[in-house]
Amino acid sequence: MGKGNKIGFVSLGCPKALVDAERILTRLRAEGYETAESYREAALVIVNTCGFISDAVEESLAAIGEAMAENGQVIVAGCLGAKKTETGQDFVRTVLPDVLEVIGPNATEAVVAAVHRYLPRPHDPFADLLPPQGIKLTPPHYAYLKIAEGCDRHCTFCVIPLLRGRLVSSPVENVLREAEILLDSGVRELLLVSQDTAAYGTDLRFKRGFYNGAPVRTNITSLAYHLGKLAKPYDAWVRLHYVYPYPYVDELVALMQEGYLLPYLDVPLQHAHPDVLRRMRRPAGEENHLERIASWRKQCPDIAIRSTFITGFPGETEAEFGALLDFLREAEIDRLGCFAYSPVEGALANTLPGAVPEAVREERRAQLMYLQEAVSRQKLQKKVGTRIRVLLDTTVRAGAIGRSFADAPEVDGVVHVRKPGRTRKKLNAGDFVNVRIDKADTHDLWGVVDERDATGEKNGQAQGKTDTDTAQ
Repeated sequence: MGKGNKIGFVSLGCPKALVDAERILTRLRAEGYETAESYREAALVIVNTCGFISDAVEESLAAIGEAMAENGQVIVAGCLGAKKTETGQDFVRTVLPDVLEVIGPNATEAVVAAVHRYLPRPHDPFADLLPPQGIKLTPPHYAYLKIAEGCDRHCTFCVIPLLRGRLVSSPVENVLREAEILLDSGVRELLLVSQDTAAYGTDLRFKRGFYNGAPVRTNITSLAYHLGKLAKPYDAWVRLHYVYPYPYVDELVALMQEGYLLPYLDVPLQHAHPDVLRRMRRPAGEENHLERIASWRKQCPDIAIRSTFITGFPGETEAEFGALLDFLREAEIDRLGCFAYSPVEGALANTLPGAVPEAVREERRAQLMYLQEAVSRQKLQKKVGTRIRVLLDTTVRAGAIGRSFADAPEVDGVVHVRKPGRTRKKLNAGDFVNVRIDKADTHDLWGVVDERDATGEKNGQAQGKTDTDTAQ
């Protein structure tokens, strides 16, 4: 077993405390954990303390302090864990505030539960009925990774905060651990999802977590960096979805340019006219959006930008809708979804004046999509003659169907892949191949597997394009 399954254990005090330690270790060993012989080998350390007399307290605090200095991931158990200050605080935390947990004596279940929180039980192929990654409804080669639940935004057209509550971010170590399990299982594309992905960690005030003994900040930039770093040895993609346009999105774009993330930014802008955006309670300012998009493209020239928009929002005038069309002509969004406004029970937008007739809402949606088709067709046509990297999703008689970095599953286009006529190379779902594009339409691309791939040459890098001489 690797360090990720090993636990360091320090037991102090009387024989009763020793029995507690034996019970804890017995449970942990039965669940597949191993004990470490040194702090360096351990993923976390349990210090079973004594607090009977002052000398024992000092000895216990010294042991905890040593474990914190040498390892940093420490669970405190035993008698000292039950000691409180006059104000009711854990005594241990007043001296060593960064310990993971403080638990009292005779609490085997509580200690084991704490271990589970920071170091999930190892998978046992002989006893467990499920694989470590659980049951997935996606194909084996890609998986959605939910990093938070709920939302703190109050968009007037949305009731997600009413249905799912306020933002609750998953502990960063849990997200990274789940990602590693998925990658180990064969996943080659991680798709990060939440209601407001860029807000990850704000509810936790960006507190520090630990993964493999190293500190990791609970914010989207740090998480994205560590996920990208984790994915590199697996030659896997990391894709972001539902990124609210906060100012620090620029930091994510920098990670895309550096190859830690796919150069794909899903930013639901919803509209472009500032008055409509204010009624939606979204960031307002058409010029600001255009400037941000231009800045992102300058920072990462290969970036593919996806967005969604709403037509016919209450009060939307012809002039406001016209401003949205003008914005789209200038912004040239790569991938775009559009919805005609539909009232949702409980949404604040239902109380706004100026309801737009349903027929007008649908007409505007159709007009917007007609414009976007022309933009998409023109942008995809520029890819003809280039060589792009494709993740294959399924095989067909003529070859395979896959996606480039610019295509998320289900919502974007696809790449139709043919094999060279004289090769017997087999195409499999989950494979990466380099494809020479020879045809494009409004949504999809067509191409042939590059001859170098067909003869067995290793594919290019996991993130982004493969040829430096063919910009996309």
